[in-house]
Amino acid sequence: MPYANPSASQGPALTIYNQNFAVVRDRIALDLRPGSNDAQFAGVTAQLEPDSVVLRDPAGRVRLAILEQDYRADTISQELLLRHFEGKEIDFVVPTRDGEERRVRGKIVRAPLQQGGQPIVEVDGQLRFWMPGSPLFPALTDDAILYPTLSWKLHAAETCKLTAELSYVTGGLSWQASYNLVAPEKGDTVDLVGWITIDNQSGKVFPQAAIKLMAGEVHKLEPARRDGVWLMRDMGSVEEDAPKVTEKAFDEFHLYALPLPTTLHDKQKKQVEFLRAIGLRAKTLYVYDGASFDPFRRWSWFGIQNHPDYGTQSNQSVWVMREFENSQANGLGLPLPQGRLRFYRRDDADGRLEFTGENVIDHTPKDERLRFYTGNAFDLVGERKRLDYESQEGRKVAEEEFEVRVRNHKQEPVEVRIVEHLYRWSNWTVLRESHEHVKTDAQTIEFRVPVPKDGEQVVTYRVRYQW
Repeated sequence: MPYANPSASQGPALTIYNQNFAVVRDRIALDLRPGSNDAQFAGVTAQLEPDSVVLRDPAGRVRLAILEQDYRADTISQELLLRHFEGKEIDFVVPTRDGEERRVRGKIVRAPLQQGGQPIVEVDGQLRFWMPGSPLFPALTDDAILYPTLSWKLHAAETCKLTAELSYVTGGLSWQASYNLVAPEKGDTVDLVGWITIDNQSGKVFPQAAIKLMAGEVHKLEPARRDGVWLMRDMGSVEEDAPKVTEKAFDEFHLYALPLPTTLHDKQKKQVEFLRAIGLRAKTLYVYDGASFDPFRRWSWFGIQNHPDYGTQSNQSVWVMREFENSQANGLGLPLPQGRLRFYRRDDADGRLEFTGENVIDHTPKDERLRFYTGNAFDLVGERKRLDYESQEGRKVAEEEFEVRVRNHKQEPVEVRIVEHLYRWSNWTVLRESHEHVKTDAQTIEFRVPVPKDGEQVVTYRVRYQW
């Protein structure tokens, strides 16, 4: 019977998706005779999806006809053998104080239902809820397996030898990206380092595997190959000829390839640096979005239009945001997989990095802008209140006037973006304002105002609503 074990196979190839599954490709040497042939491959994963298996000749010369396929994952273990011998007697080895061993005969009344479970063993007519020693089992039978195994009945029209490719989908493999953004104590330039973390919980070791990582929400994959690009650009002190993670567009997704084969052990998390960009221009933004709505209060349509207190609650927090362009002109310009982004700032006094926040970025194409919240400013305080409200009953018209204050307790001036949300259920017109606004969408305006050090800025505006 043609047989392949894990150590004998050529290095496997993995494509890991960030949805907790992977496609595994391995090779099997087959020596087939005319008619029916038995073949098997030991060493697939414990989370293989049997109906995803594809066995083929990659050269396309031989068409493999699979008559039957079996998948077994009941690998030999102490728990499995105890269940196999349930109701039977076996020997148990018990160490003695003088270093010798003695044997105790016992009947397995109940095997543990799961690993680490409690057995019941009868010894000399008495029940024990533990094993009296280490169990001794007979030699393995031909039916026993050490690794999860695929078996086939193959039909061949003629004698042939080939190296077939085995492909299958499996759970238990995942990857994620993470980023460290390091900023100096002052200034708007940052360094960005990206890491890939691969997590193998599949129950299998992959020796010297070629690994690719697919980024995107995959439903149906229709390959559309394009030219690859180097993922690591401005590497600073990194050697130019060092192996690099590469990236290319693949259908509607992005495919990242590790530069060298690597061994991926079961229960292992492996990390690979895939991105290093030095001196990105990343502005710090201060945003005051002062309106606060009560999520537990239910407003009727009539109540929204006519209640004088709707939308007057406020908060004092001023957000700290970071923003940079994912462009080549800014030293980047690469597709960024979704992942956690951690922020560090360097203390000029001792050169050490201090953690200042974290957030998550979504899959981001090149030439897009990234803006993310890092926390609330300690030395900036906002205050928002409504000065006036008028509603003309029967005319479906209302006016209101707001005052927004931002106080700066820093030792340097800052610009604060004051964000105001106008009601979605109406048409609106700004009647007057102390500072010119910027319309950012159909219901949102911003006032971008300078606030002096140890000073305050006051913004007022009046708006009319019609519905």
